[in-house]
Amino acid sequence: MRIDIWSDIVCPFCYVGKRNLELALAEFEHRDEVEVVWHSFELDPSATEHPAGSLPEMIAGKYQMPLEQAIASQESIAERAREVGLDFNWRQARYGNTFDAHRVIHYAAEQGLASAAQEAFKKAYFTQGRSVQDHESILDIASEIGLDTAEVEAVLKSDRYAVDVRADEQLAHQLGINGVPFFLIESKWAVNGAQPAEALVQALRQVWEQTHQVEFLNPLAGAAGDAAGNNAAEAGPSCDVNGNCS
Repeated sequence: MRIDIWSDIVCPFCYVGKRNLELALAEFEHRDEVEVVWHSFELDPSATEHPAGSLPEMIAGKYQMPLEQAIASQESIAERAREVGLDFNWRQARYGNTFDAHRVIHYAAEQGLASAAQEAFKKAYFTQGRSVQDHESILDIASEIGLDTAEVEAVLKSDRYAVDVRADEQLAHQLGINGVPFFLIESKWAVNGAQPAEALVQALRQVWEQTHQVEFLNPLAGAAGDAAGNNAAEAGPSCDVNGNCS
């Protein structure tokens, strides 16, 4: 079974969704037969790093909302993250452009370390307050999961994997994906947003039954729907390209 996931490093619900999927796979009877394929998605392709301003200040300025509203939003998201064991230190977050980090994740995928890279970059941003744009910081993060520093440096000094990032984003556009996380199971069934682990387990089991039985006695319903949105449950929390995370 293949699960394609579109995700951005600075998307809080992408980190929550990743953790929920891991919890779901731990309960899924056929987890050893699941392949997870990560795809790049930039919520803010024009982003630049703002070391002098806090994340809420950046959000308030960019999306023209009161600072108090931006702070309340971050506190609410952090509370949701704590429910799945994640520590969001949003006061220390260093917002920035994620394009180069996505390129490095594509390199990591070739080394069999895509999921490890996703975890490392998300943790660096949300928990450790590290830059995911600065090349020295990217090198440090990549080396911590065992990637060859010289190779990563060569990637960063070139345009390697740029076409792969753009291809992921183009495919997302073709599929009508405008918010992440977005899960596509077996290239057909869609799960939109950071659904609870229980819903993901249900979706995985139902898709497995659909694809491994001659007679489909248990039609898919509930947590998953097809790529066109048929049979889809209400979307879970996600972040869209307009900066809304809810």
